[in-house]
Amino acid sequence: MTNEELTRKAIEFLPRSYAPYSGFHVAAALLTKDGKVYLGCNIENSSLGATNCAERTAFFKAVSEGEREFSAIAIVGGKGTDESALADYAYPCGICRQVMREFCDPDDFNIILYKNSGEYLVQTLEQMLPHSFGPENL
Repeated sequence: MTNEELTRKAIEFLPRSYAPYSGFHVAAALLTKDGKVYLGCNIENSSLGATNCAERTAFFKAVSEGEREFSAIAIVGGKGTDESALADYAYPCGICRQVMREFCDPDDFNIILYKNSGEYLVQTLEQMLPHSFGPENL
């Protein structure tokens, strides 16, 4: 699957996000090594600690279905639920990066970001979370 195809799936899922407090909607499309795609969106809560990010939603759905090997994730976000709202790249937060690190090889997992000008930024997890701590460190 191309970066563009994976990103399109995330954009199409963006209207499912629930962001009444921040107004910032995020969606993610997570690609497994065997080609399956798991979609996630952010789900806010009035008790902010109970909020879940789009990236973690996608990972938790996949892991709960038995998936353990991933190759990429496309992330989109903005102040609305359509492509015109994606003004800038929506970087994953630190907690989401750490969840990715739990299940992904830092050098072999791509994070794909997109903004509505048609520009993509693709980085490895190692580039976004250098010197990370993972399960092999225990």
